[in-house]
Amino acid sequence: MHDHRRLGRELGLFDTDPLIGAGLPYWLPDGATVRHALEEYIRDVERRAGYRHVYSPVLGKRELYEISGHWSHYSDDMFPPMELGGEQFVLRPSLCPHHALIYRSRAHSYRELPLRMAELGGMYRSELSGVLGGLTRVRSIQLNDAHIFCTLDQVADEAGAALELIRRAYGALGIRPARFRLSLPGPGGKYVADPALWERSAALLTEVLDRSGVAYEAVEGEAAFYGPKIDVQIADEAGRESTLSTVQVDFHQPERFDLRYIGADGAKHRPVMIHRSVIGSVERAVAHLVEQHGGAFPGWLAPTQIVVLPISDSELPQAAALVERCAERGLRAEVSGPEHGTLGARVRAARLVPYQAVIGAREAAGDSVALRLRDGRRVDALPAAELPARVGALVGAFSTDLWEGDGDTGP
Repeated sequence: MHDHRRLGRELGLFDTDPLIGAGLPYWLPDGATVRHALEEYIRDVERRAGYRHVYSPVLGKRELYEISGHWSHYSDDMFPPMELGGEQFVLRPSLCPHHALIYRSRAHSYRELPLRMAELGGMYRSELSGVLGGLTRVRSIQLNDAHIFCTLDQVADEAGAALELIRRAYGALGIRPARFRLSLPGPGGKYVADPALWERSAALLTEVLDRSGVAYEAVEGEAAFYGPKIDVQIADEAGRESTLSTVQVDFHQPERFDLRYIGADGAKHRPVMIHRSVIGSVERAVAHLVEQHGGAFPGWLAPTQIVVLPISDSELPQAAALVERCAERGLRAEVSGPEHGTLGARVRAARLVPYQAVIGAREAAGDSVALRLRDGRRVDALPAAELPARVGALVGAFSTDLWEGDGDTGP
C-alpha cells in the first residue's frame, strides 16, 4: 500500500516544517514540477472548454462573507478576522464570493451567457490539528475552481458539460472514481432555508446524472450550505473515501449579491451560478495520484520524463545533446552519468522515470539511443532526433500510454 506522506518525502515531492506550521506543506522542486504540470493541464482544458481565467485576492472583508452566507454557516471553518484600519478582514474559505463580485462588476447581456469564469486560487480552512495529514487535509489550499453564470435553461447542459470535463481529466490522470454521489441536505440548521430552491437544484442535478449515464447514490447531509451538489468520490487503497471533484447548482448567492443580466426582453433577470471543480484541491489531487501510481506518474506529469544514460564518459557529449533536443521539445530530461554508479544501478534509481535512453559506443556512433520503458519493455534502437518527437506526441496528448499502440486513455 502506498502512503503519499511517506512516498512524497522519499521522492522529494513535498515536506513540512514545524516553524511553518502543521497543515502547511511546502513543495520541493520535483513536487512543484508535478503541480505545475497539473495546473497547466487544467488551465489548457478549461480554455478549450470556453472558460476565462481570473485572479482574485485571498483576503476579503468580513462583510463579503456575511453577504455570501459563509460567515453564518461556515465561520467555524474560517480563520479569525484580522483588524486593519478599523475593518475586519478574513482569509477566504472559498472563491465563489469573489467571482460573484467580478461578475457583478460589469453589466451582462443574455448573449454573453453562459459566462464561464475559472481560477486556480488559494483559500484557507481552519482545520483542527488532529485531522491534518500530508496533502489530504491542509490549511492552505490551492483550489481548481470555476463558476458558470447562466440562464435557467442552460443549467443542465452546462452542469453536464462540467461533469464530462471531470471524466476526461480523470482519463488523462489515470484516476478511477470510486462512485458518484448526489449530495443532498440533511437535518440541522447548517443549510440556507429555502425548500423550493433546494428542490429545484436537486431536480436539475438529478437530470444531469441521469443523462450522463453514470451510476450514483443520493446521500443526505453532504450538500454545501447553499445548494446540493454532485460529488465525485475517490478512495485510497484502504477504501477510505474523499471528495475530489464537484458540480453544484446555486440559486442562493446570485440572489444575495443581486446578480443580473439583461434578457432578450430588455428586462433584468437573475442568473444561476454553477460551482464546478475538475480536480478539487491541487494538494488532494497530487496526494491521490502519488498513492494510485506509487510515484510512477503518467508520462506527461512525471517530474523527469526522460533520463539519458551514457554507458561511459565517452558518450557524455551525445547525452547532453539529447537532453538539449528534449528541452527544445518542452520535455523534462536529465543525464545520469557514470559518476552515479553502474548502468544497472542507474536504471534502478530511475525506475519511476517513464523513458530511459541508453547511449553506448554503438549508439553514439550512429546518433541513436537504446530505449527502455518504465514497465521493462525495450524499444528497437531509435535515431536520437526521433525520440523527443515520439515522446512529445504522447506527452502533448496527455496520454497515460507509455508508447504508441498501447491503447490511449487520455482525453
